[in-house]
Amino acid sequence: MRPFDPRVLAVAPAARRPVAVLALVGVLQGAATIGTAFALAALVVAVVEGSGLVGPAGWLAALLLARAVLSWVAERVAAWAGVEVTAALRSALLRRWLAVPAEGRPDPDRGATLAAQGVAAVEPYAARFLPALVAGAVVPVLAVAALVGVDWVSALVVVLTLPLLPLFAALIGAATRDETERRWQALSALAGHFVDVMRGLPTLVGYGRADRQVEVVAQVSRRHRAATMRTLRLAFLSSAALELLASISVAIVAVTVGLRLTYGTVSLHTGLLAILLAPEAYWPIRRVGAEFHNAADGAEAVAAVLEDVDAGRAAPVPSPSAPELGVTLERVSYTYPGATTPVLAEVDLAVGPGLTVVTGTSGAGKSTLLELVAGLRVPTSGVVSAGPAHLVTQRPFLPAGTLRQALALGTGAPDDALWEALRSVGLEGFVAGLPHALGTRLGDDGVGLSAGQRARVALARATLSTTPVLLVDEPTAHLDTASSELVHALLRDLAERRTVLAVTHRPELVRLADRHLVVTATAAEVHG
Repeated sequence: MRPFDPRVLAVAPAARRPVAVLALVGVLQGAATIGTAFALAALVVAVVEGSGLVGPAGWLAALLLARAVLSWVAERVAAWAGVEVTAALRSALLRRWLAVPAEGRPDPDRGATLAAQGVAAVEPYAARFLPALVAGAVVPVLAVAALVGVDWVSALVVVLTLPLLPLFAALIGAATRDETERRWQALSALAGHFVDVMRGLPTLVGYGRADRQVEVVAQVSRRHRAATMRTLRLAFLSSAALELLASISVAIVAVTVGLRLTYGTVSLHTGLLAILLAPEAYWPIRRVGAEFHNAADGAEAVAAVLEDVDAGRAAPVPSPSAPELGVTLERVSYTYPGATTPVLAEVDLAVGPGLTVVTGTSGAGKSTLLELVAGLRVPTSGVVSAGPAHLVTQRPFLPAGTLRQALALGTGAPDDALWEALRSVGLEGFVAGLPHALGTRLGDDGVGLSAGQRARVALARATLSTTPVLLVDEPTAHLDTASSELVHALLRDLAERRTVLAVTHRPELVRLADRHLVVTATAAEVHG
């Protein structure tokens, strides 16, 4: 992991401004630091020689105040940058997850770990390490330049010893990086295993194997704890090495200045300036080393997130090159990963606006056909062309939150539009009778609603979408006759202005369709 990866600014363009302001503040802090050293040296000399104190004291007070203000500004800007970077990285991860077809998506447990703990760890990286990095690049250069004009001997000592700090930091940092990578692997394994255990807990209890999994989780936890402690030991070792090297270097400058003061080859003012400026050349680099280890998790998370985002950019996605309201498949075949027999083979299809009903035997590939049109899967061969599509699956997902949030997801629709959507699927009376109406909270995946109610909420959400293509998979599977008739009428109405593909086994919906598509493993025949 590089100290600063420029790809962060490409993924998070909103962070460019705070990072630029951060760099400017770093330059000003360096200049204020140099000025403070000059003012303090002038004040000490004035005290020793009994000359005027007002001028040096005034400059010192002004520069100290400026440093305090700049430090406050740097903290605020760094926090701003941290918020912008973390929000942009989390958004990029989610966009990558949604854009990549199902078979190309990363491991969901790893993705959840990155989006939660990983991206959260980026904030100290952006808020603390980046300001330290800017100061480490600017202040030593200014300090050495000032030393050259004041005392070239002290400047030579600093120039010869200063490169040793980043060298030692890089050597120890390489070991820390490896330990941090192992720590992230242990954390991902722990998160993934724990989720798997929770999902399979009823089965484990049924077979009497739950107690064994408790010990397995404990073992994974111990490995994670051991990896964390190894990383911390190396971090403390690195900090100690940098402190020792910087202290020895400053001591060399102080000894040479002291000897030359004794022999009268330098003035008190020059000697004080050299002793005050030398630590300022080393301190920013020491801070970079300390903050790098403090933000090691964030640096590793940035690398992992950027790797996932770059992989998402390279992933193939269907090209919506067809007319916006149409759907076209040209010699499309699809074989599930690991399978040898295609579920769809050499399918040619072209449908336009209106209601197209898709039927076929179980396993013929009807749901797979909708997923190909929606871009959730990439065909093994052939070309899929379609406009933007909204897919309502057999078991639609409803996020935890309020009913209002579940309905308006991604649209920001006002309440009036939400009530109209509920009315179109026959849920207006049910929702109005709830204690909190649209503010009623749902559990994960719509817990609190029946399967039929979840399906109708998903259909209501689809009516709020502005996509020209609507794909619905078994929309009436969990509905009674009256509710099914309402949904059939809704689909017929939506088909007046969209391309609607509906998978169904209901002959009533087939009779309402403009076209009837019969899907088999080797063909998709359009009737009507």
